[in-house]
Amino acid sequence: MSLKIKGIIKQILKAESGVSRAGNEWKKQEFVIETSEQFPKKVCFTLFNDKFSLLEKVGEGDEVEVSFNLESREYNGKWFHNINAWKVDQVGASGPEQDAPPEYGVEDIPPEPAGSDEDGLPF
Repeated sequence: MSLKIKGIIKQILKAESGVSRAGNEWKKQEFVIETSEQFPKKVCFTLFNDKFSLLEKVGEGDEVEVSFNLESREYNGKWFHNINAWKVDQVGASGPEQDAPPEYGVEDIPPEPAGSDEDGLPF
């Protein structure tokens, strides 16, 4: 299940790392956004391993759109939930600037063909 949500980054938490039981190294980065609904909600997202770079171009106070997956797992009779972000885009971030189309003036209108009494309309 893939979802999206927009909000302001309120906090970027301290990165964590370790080694799994299988001997694999892991690292985790969490961040919190606050939505701008009538009743704002705070949501904490997790970035794992190679996803750390998603926060390089944003910071606290930036408005972002986060694409994420929800995941739940059971451990010792309790359920735990992860909100795993896989994409973070700054809202309103402009890409490469493009030139605006040129403005047109009266001098840009082509002249009427000479010798034509018709207005050129088909009706």
